Amino acid sequence: MYLRELDLRDFRSWPELHVDLDPGATVFSGRNGHGKTNIVEAVIYSAALSSHRVSTDAPLVRSGATSARISATTVNQGRELTTHLLIRPNESNQAQINRTKLKSPREMLGVLRTVVFAPEDLALVVGEPQQRRRFLDDLAALRIPRLGGAKADYDKVLRQRNALLRNSYGALRRGYDDEDGASALTTLDVWDARLAALGAQVIAGRMDLVNLLADPVREAYASVAPESRPAAIRYSSKLDATIAELMGIDPHENPGTGRSNPAGSEAIPPEVIEAAFLSELGRRRKEEIERGTTLVGPHRDDLLLTLGDQPAKGYASHGETWSFALALHLAEYALLSGEGSAPVLILDDVFAELDAKRRERLVAVAETAEQVLITAAVGDDLPANLDTHVSARYTVTMESEEPGNTTRVSRIFKEAQ
Repeated sequence: MYLRELDLRDFRSWPELHVDLDPGATVFSGRNGHGKTNIVEAVIYSAALSSHRVSTDAPLVRSGATSARISATTVNQGRELTTHLLIRPNESNQAQINRTKLKSPREMLGVLRTVVFAPEDLALVVGEPQQRRRFLDDLAALRIPRLGGAKADYDKVLRQRNALLRNSYGALRRGYDDEDGASALTTLDVWDARLAALGAQVIAGRMDLVNLLADPVREAYASVAPESRPAAIRYSSKLDATIAELMGIDPHENPGTGRSNPAGSEAIPPEVIEAAFLSELGRRRKEEIERGTTLVGPHRDDLLLTLGDQPAKGYASHGETWSFALALHLAEYALLSGEGSAPVLILDDVFAELDAKRRERLVAVAETAEQVLITAAVGDDLPANLDTHVSARYTVTMESEEPGNTTRVSRIFKEAQ
């Protein structure tokens, strides 16, 4: 799989950009803040419908513009598809593939697949659970687009349920003896059922994914940091104890296996997760009404990362933290490559952060990729053994939009090979 062409309009610092790309490695170099990362961010957004840098769309639209457009032509095993995405922060985004308009941008998922290494990766280890949940959800949606739809629908229902808990606090407390209270509780029952059904799909998808990643993460970490303690990952859900009870399993009988659920390697049926979800919602209803928020569900879960018998967060050294972040993405790359065409590999200003050993491991993966997109502040940041695979180099600068205008925009120049 490779990206053949990229067109941007009003994306970040780019009023316009057209760049033709080839298989092999393409390097975008330039000073920090001049717009090179904005190029690969647009590619990432086309693949995942989210940015690796920000959580909302507004920063993606160039100052003074109302929308941004990303068009990307992907070649996968000889088949060529062009996706067009219109980003509108104050309205719904619009998308099409070739000339066909899509009902939802989510229908684009899977056309382009990317795996990204970036300085922000440290947040996967030392950051909040939200960062790790997002890693799982983005990868799950890339592999199985319906899981992306289930997560998006879950988030909508969660917002509506939380609004009901906040706005109908008095009625909910009065209960069924009051007409308004009875109506509010009936509505809450409806949201509970919908939330549990969608949440069960999200949790089941995450658990299956973590089970698939557990061994590759352990092996990748050992290859990057052989002198360190063994790495393991496990999915931790607020529903674990209830699921174990429903399945008649001791949730503590298999500690340290690296498996992501109380049943070890056994897949938990979504209907069991849904039943556990509904049970926990019922048990904690009074507390949720008092606090005005939903306390149970995939939005409260975490991906636990451990080194030996200690959590990586708070106990890993800086080098171990980088090694774990690399291992997560190396496992992601191996999983996607094993299920089809190798994804486009994006290395965003990452070599300057790595020591020689970690650079070497990353280069070994880059050499197997059909296409690698690299950003670097200076060309010297690129390892010599990867430099031989470079098919094109571009210099990115920032200039005044027009003579006498203080607005600065990004410009790109192709270097002679």
